[in-house]
Amino acid sequence: MGILLDFQGQPLWLNASVFAVAAVIVWIAGTRVAHYADALATATGVGHAAVGLVLLAGITSLPEVAVSLSSAVTDSPSLAVNNLLGSIALQIALLAVADAVFGKDALTVVAGSSVVLLQVVMNILLLTLLAVALMVGDVAFLGAGAWSWSLLGLYVFAIWKISHSQDRHAWVANMSEGQRRRREERRKWRDQQASASAEESVKSLTWKLALGGLAILVAGYVLSRTGDALARQTGLGQSFVGAVLVAISTSLPELSSVLAAVKLRRLEMAISDIFGTNLFNVGLVFVVDIAWRGGPVINELGRFSQFASLLGALLAAIYMGGLIERQDRTVLRMGTDSAAVLVAYVAGLYFLYQLR
Repeated sequence: MGILLDFQGQPLWLNASVFAVAAVIVWIAGTRVAHYADALATATGVGHAAVGLVLLAGITSLPEVAVSLSSAVTDSPSLAVNNLLGSIALQIALLAVADAVFGKDALTVVAGSSVVLLQVVMNILLLTLLAVALMVGDVAFLGAGAWSWSLLGLYVFAIWKISHSQDRHAWVANMSEGQRRRREERRKWRDQQASASAEESVKSLTWKLALGGLAILVAGYVLSRTGDALARQTGLGQSFVGAVLVAISTSLPELSSVLAAVKLRRLEMAISDIFGTNLFNVGLVFVVDIAWRGGPVINELGRFSQFASLLGALLAAIYMGGLIERQDRTVLRMGTDSAAVLVAYVAGLYFLYQLR
């Protein structure tokens, strides 16, 4: 199979078996990582939104890093970037799943804060900038494309801006009396859970997070490679494979960690995990550009990638509207904004399939 774990020549049953085992490992590791991240945030006093934005998002993004870098090195730039773009749209749709699991209230009402809203805005800015870059083309500059450098710069600025807004309260969401009562109930429940469990040292939690991240990296990479092989055996195009099927494989850590965070009632950490991962994925376009030596990677992509970028921005914009409006209306156990995200995502998949 070689160091890159090429499963293309393996029989279908073997690929399916390996895929299933890797999926189980990724799911368990993602769930545990969310618990460790929650405990670390409590032990260090760092906000849960900050932990979700940087630490949890970075760990759950490891499969995307492995897939995109290996694809760039093996001369598959479209698979490398479309895997990132497909993961962005899919992971925003995962919030709707988390919303349905949470039930009771709309997720954007319960978890509304200025920090979360800023994360969504930065997602829209980065994805829009990427779409513009894909439309106008790129030129080489210092070993990468000029647009790739711009994306990296905006990503660094976004993380800096969000990090510096953690302790500021320039904007505070209004809540109804019922929402305040339910938030207070959740706060008391979290305090009870924290006091009921033995405190772990920061060093112990750091080691557990590192081991969980390693498991996600290895199993997630195997998951994506077998998923790619299984998808190609169906005859689907590489762009669609990267944006949908491989993206589903590499997004399992986010799904398991987000559902675990929701179960722990760390809703801001769950949302920050998703939008932090998306910011990270756009920043990875620069890394792919550096790894691929065939010129600016932006020039190797077309309408498929443009649409995938704008689809991610559209889904983020729907949630931004929900965070601003803060109307606690639900349908099928999820907020109406989450339902709109699912509808838009499914429609987007249809158009992506047409553009493959």
